[in-house]
Amino acid sequence: MANYDYDLFVIGAGSGGVRAARVSAAHGAKVAIAEEHRVGGTCVIRGCVPKKLLVYGAHFAEDLADARRFGWNVPDKCEFDWTVLRDNVFEEVDRINQAYIQTLESQGVEIIAERAVVTGPHGITLKGGREATARTILVATGATPSIPSCSGHEHGITSNEAFHLDAVPKRILIAGAGYIANEFAGIFHQFGAHVILINRTDVILRGYDESIRDRLLQISMMKGIEFRFHAAFEGIKKEKNGCLTVSMSGHEPVIVDCVMFATGRDPNTKGLGLEKAGVELTPKGAIKVDEDNRSNVASIYGVGDVTDRIQLTPIAIREGQAFADTVFGNKPHRVDYANVPSAVFSHPPMAGVGLTESQAKNRLGSVKVYTSDFRPMKNVLAGRNERALYKMVCDGETDRVVGLHMIGPDSAEILQTAAIAVKAGLTKAQFDDTVALHPTMAEELVLLK
Repeated sequence: MANYDYDLFVIGAGSGGVRAARVSAAHGAKVAIAEEHRVGGTCVIRGCVPKKLLVYGAHFAEDLADARRFGWNVPDKCEFDWTVLRDNVFEEVDRINQAYIQTLESQGVEIIAERAVVTGPHGITLKGGREATARTILVATGATPSIPSCSGHEHGITSNEAFHLDAVPKRILIAGAGYIANEFAGIFHQFGAHVILINRTDVILRGYDESIRDRLLQISMMKGIEFRFHAAFEGIKKEKNGCLTVSMSGHEPVIVDCVMFATGRDPNTKGLGLEKAGVELTPKGAIKVDEDNRSNVASIYGVGDVTDRIQLTPIAIREGQAFADTVFGNKPHRVDYANVPSAVFSHPPMAGVGLTESQAKNRLGSVKVYTSDFRPMKNVLAGRNERALYKMVCDGETDRVVGLHMIGPDSAEILQTAAIAVKAGLTKAQFDDTVALHPTMAEELVLLK
């Protein structure tokens, strides 16, 4: 058998790559992992973790106002210091980054802080010029924000740069209507910015249940977030005073202090040498892989967002685990992509698992839908009119719950447990047989009519 420098060489130290590297090493493989930025990847460094911390910070805007109704003597004007939150978030990111490094090192994984390029089925070249070989190569380089090609696009930022702003912009235009756009719209709005969200169509959060996303749109507009639909970028011009004039189709130009692109994410495969190595890519640049995460080149695999299957951190982690167990652990298994829960940490948050109502009707024909539209107890006493909406979609023939969707406080926390029931194929009757935990918002799931 051929001799290689490593049993496994991982390119990209994000969630999927780190899991694959450390588990493969635990199985006895000699592993190296190359990362040109920081260990932890998008989720830890510039994605889910720091963004969720900003979401927590943003919630205090409403919580402090509501506290007065609960007897707390809160000043009429509470001052917010963006730099304090930003720097504390960076501190937490640094801590997690070090924890990831220690985890890899504890398993004997060699960490290479350089960009790596594939030169063949078993070959890798590092930025510094060193060449290495590996029996197996795993590409886990994630995805990168899409940037429109309009004139002046260089004046905009993406979610990557949003964490590094010197101050909260007074006026910000966010392009896009997915979870990143809506989450940052809520964050910046709560921090005092006037937010304008533009989208090419009139649909936000495509793929989520229509009732739930319509409720978020209604609440967001009531809070003062401005939406401009059927609007495409035509150009961004930077004025002498530093402001940005944004031209768009179908609407009058707007003047803002910051433009943020949140129009999707592209698989991060450019310049990795994959085409030269014979790896087949999709038109979008994603690595085509089979159910075992293997590309058409037998020694090269891909996991996570770079494969553009489901762009979620827990999916990348499971794919990395399945890869390591299958290739190096003699425990072959595959990721089950059915009934994957997801959430949008908007204001308020929304979450869902399984089929939406329209998907269920198209797939099953006969469906039964149960809903609960209510004001959470905390909102009632606070004098806040914001309502929560829970929705259960059932197979009309079997009573099996095929989808759960909700918007309201703590939706993601509640849905995580409820998703187990959907994954297990439980029925509406079994929900009904469960005694309610009162008083909670979650009890609505077992009281749906």
